[in-house]
Amino acid sequence: MAKRRLGPATIEVLQALAAGHRYGFDIMEATALPGGTVYPALAALERDGLVRSSWEDPEVAQAEKRPPRRYYVVARKGEQALRAELERLRRLAGIVEEGGAAEAGLAPRKA
Repeated sequence: MAKRRLGPATIEVLQALAAGHRYGFDIMEATALPGGTVYPALAALERDGLVRSSWEDPEVAQAEKRPPRRYYVVARKGEQALRAELERLRRLAGIVEEGGAAEAGLAPRKA
């Protein structure tokens, strides 16, 4: 079975994690994506083994008078997946920039 490609929002979430954003609201702020997009993406990334998560010490959150945060970190498999997806997007962008739709196989070539 072929590996599943990551969608644009999931790539953004993974990039935010790779850049050092570790919890949901921080990722939402970094990406400008809503929670209804970020949290399902984080759940899918964790389910697929691309990220790992852990809960912070509840005493830290209590001292700061807020709920405990769930912190996420990119797994090795996630780093590899992010590199592969970004390279795929670079190749796609190159096809579009260099040859347009005809090169991408989206329009008939002139004889």
